[in-house]
Amino acid sequence: MPNRLAHETSPYLLQHADNPVDWWPWSGGAFEEARRRGVPVHLSVGYSSCHWCHVLAKESFEDEVTAAYMNEHFVNIKVDREERPDVDAVYMEAVQAATGHGGWPMTVFLTPEAEPFYFGTYFPPAPRQGMPSFRQVLQGVRQAWEERRDEVTEVAGKIVRDLAGREISYGDDQAPGEQELAQALLALTREYDPQRGGFGGAPKFPPSMALEFLLRHHARTGAEGALQMARDTCERMARGGIYDQLGGGFARYSVDRDWIVPHFEKMLYDNALLCRVYAHLWRATGSELARRVALETADFMVRELRTAEGGFASALDADSDDGTGKHVEGAYYVWTPGQLREALGEQDAELAARYFGVTEEGTFEHGQSVLQLPQQDGLFDAEKVASVRERLLAKRAERPAPGRDDKVVAAWNGLAIAALAETGAYFDRPDLVEAAVAAGDLLVRLHLDEQARLTRTSKDGHAGANAGVLEDYADVAEGFLALASVTGEGVWLEFAGFLLDHVLVRFTDAESGALFDTAADAERLIRRPQDPTDNAAPSGWTAAANALLGYAAHTGSEPHRTAAWKALGVVKALGPRVPRFIGWGLAAAEAALDGPREVAIVGPSLDHEGTRALHRTALLGTAPGAVVAVGSLGSEEFPLLADRPLVGGEPTAYVCRNFTCDAPTTEVDRLRAVLSD
Repeated sequence: MPNRLAHETSPYLLQHADNPVDWWPWSGGAFEEARRRGVPVHLSVGYSSCHWCHVLAKESFEDEVTAAYMNEHFVNIKVDREERPDVDAVYMEAVQAATGHGGWPMTVFLTPEAEPFYFGTYFPPAPRQGMPSFRQVLQGVRQAWEERRDEVTEVAGKIVRDLAGREISYGDDQAPGEQELAQALLALTREYDPQRGGFGGAPKFPPSMALEFLLRHHARTGAEGALQMARDTCERMARGGIYDQLGGGFARYSVDRDWIVPHFEKMLYDNALLCRVYAHLWRATGSELARRVALETADFMVRELRTAEGGFASALDADSDDGTGKHVEGAYYVWTPGQLREALGEQDAELAARYFGVTEEGTFEHGQSVLQLPQQDGLFDAEKVASVRERLLAKRAERPAPGRDDKVVAAWNGLAIAALAETGAYFDRPDLVEAAVAAGDLLVRLHLDEQARLTRTSKDGHAGANAGVLEDYADVAEGFLALASVTGEGVWLEFAGFLLDHVLVRFTDAESGALFDTAADAERLIRRPQDPTDNAAPSGWTAAANALLGYAAHTGSEPHRTAAWKALGVVKALGPRVPRFIGWGLAAAEAALDGPREVAIVGPSLDHEGTRALHRTALLGTAPGAVVAVGSLGSEEFPLLADRPLVGGEPTAYVCRNFTCDAPTTEVDRLRAVLSD
């Protein structure tokens, strides 16, 4: 019989709807039930494409004996971390403080007042390598609760008090200056891996936000070292197994330092951020590889993640059926020499094996190889390679596909909108811009209410029940600002303004300018989450700083600009010390230091050839965080267009920053020079 998760919209919760565990979703009713029964709460947090979440479910949550014990002695709550990032953040902070590490699945035991007292991640079905079994953990927690309850509740209260006392060092209320950004660059250089690209050792994550900082720093200062790190890292990732050499798109991370073997799940946020980075790398260098990867990644998102309603799904699983009914990580993506021969014939299989680095020994498990593009001598026939890639992709499509998490997350769709709008504009792909607009329309139609409050998720055209958090407001505003610049439709600027007004009123501390991840009127948890550091995606804090800065440049709004500068104070404190974990904030600080520049393009009409040429030149300018407004003479679509006449009756560009404007120009070359100065 299905449990209480059967009517949820989260694909992750629905995966557990038929467990013998009597799961509750996160709700006041669950804690009321724990108080009524006098039992602790077992909180299990994960997400649908998490490999070890699936393993724990199969080993323990689908086991009748284990489930019966859980049902008898606990109230069991299942949370999708992607739907409730606030719940995840609060308890993950407790897990990391108590154990020194964290991750998913996350296992936390709480009092009926939601105070945590015992923590962990994955627990095996039998004791292993110093880890207790999940059953042993359950028994130990039950025994402690029944025999030493006063001690347990005292520990839980102390943990909550300790969490409440963990204050963030904000620095001051000013954005970083030249000195702090130079120190951040130096710190990144020290952690850089010159042999393999990227930062640090294994596992290696795509450093998309740090790359954005490096590209902006190079654009503003001309620092060749910054560009070199960005270029080399992008090339190594694009040639590695972390990049899908057949279908485009990036996996979550590489388990090795060389980018060869990925953790195969594909997340929307990774691909949106990386698509934009490669597009910006092409804009800075003209790299053909960057152009190819940006377009292939954009096409992957539209082809494999777009939902019927026009939004973008959250993720593709790492695991899939290996053809025998068994779900195996990476089964969809890996190849043996024999499989190449079956798909291509002897001669082309030999070429494919050399080109993609497929060996008899394999680079993965059981003699299988992850396709990559190893550096090698000799030339390959481009036409032949294209044919091989096409046939392998068709053959792969016959395999059972990985599962897809179909929920639409507002924040991640905002990132995808920005990436697709810009990539479509750069490479003359109106279909990509149209996909971005369609996703924007969905967010407005389904995720925004009459007060412009955001809902975090939707699925199958139905809005979820959870309120948007700071990253939703900030990233969706970022996407809308990109749409405004690319399409010339001022309504997107208006919607961005509605969202950012909520940031100012409901998410910002009025005195310090510090930002919170949840709104002042959101559900009260044991702590109001507040984390300025970037993780897999930009933090809400740094994303808000960047969007506030862009909106202020568009509108001249002093409250938004002041809020952005105050928010960037934390980057001043953290940037020189931990630049890898606040890259988006550093990128926003580069924009603040550059102005950012305000570009207004006015023409007889939007379709006029000269207007289009100036508009494209403006979009291709590398000045960090520059905003672009385009419209016909007399248009009221954008504040930047006000009182901007044509010069000599010709389409004209105006560039201003820091309350000072250059002379207007009608020449593409002059505009290009001004925006690269």
